[in-house]
Amino acid sequence: MSAAVPPHAGALPVALVTGGVRGIGLACARELARRGYEVWVGWRSSEQRAARLSEEFGGRMLRADLADPSEAQRLADELARTRAGIDAWIHCAGDYHAGPLESTGAEVLAELWSSNVVTFHNTWRALRPRLRARAANGGARVLAFGAPGLAGLRARRDAAAYAAVKSALVVLVRSLAVEEAAHGVTFHVLSPGLVPHDAAHAQTLDPRMLERVPQRRAASPDEIARCAAWLLSDEARHATGSELVVSGGWML
Repeated sequence: MSAAVPPHAGALPVALVTGGVRGIGLACARELARRGYEVWVGWRSSEQRAARLSEEFGGRMLRADLADPSEAQRLADELARTRAGIDAWIHCAGDYHAGPLESTGAEVLAELWSSNVVTFHNTWRALRPRLRARAANGGARVLAFGAPGLAGLRARRDAAAYAAVKSALVVLVRSLAVEEAAHGVTFHVLSPGLVPHDAAHAQTLDPRMLERVPQRRAASPDEIARCAAWLLSDEARHATGSELVVSGGWML
């Protein structure tokens, strides 16, 4: 883990995007930077991508395997060396798996749980003091990513294991929204549909999937990032525990 930015006294709001070196996470990091945040980018295994992006984000790149609580704490401590508080945290880490449950082994389910739910929980526990510190002076925001169609707990013919762990994440986020309301930290889930990008699952590019979307188009990472930025803005300050579905009508 490394961070090349020395401490300085600045007034910019601070944002951390974990899983921020590719796809939607990268788009969120860039959108927040465009809106005036000092953005820190967390990453795990995409070393070449992180190296290419280091200059763009001023060296504010933090490497950690967030499934390990000690690594999550190390990331938070590294950030704390230069910033006492965090205004916003977007968690965009998490693996995806497609396929019926019949062919989904226990090891796949365990990995989905670890990468989507455990990483969020570990990172939240590590960042909690910094988020609360910022919230005491005007509010702090947390955003996780879900999947469309979770609200009704509907059955899935494909990607059922992925939908199951994302449903658990929604419950976790909403529970934290209640627990942390007194401390001024708000929580949201953003659930995108089909969003093609260079690291997306091949299924995202399947024309048969696109036919299921009422708007008959996929979203771009930048489009999703703008929605994420709105949930973190003062305009959404009174909202917490919400799930914003941005899927073109898919899974309604």
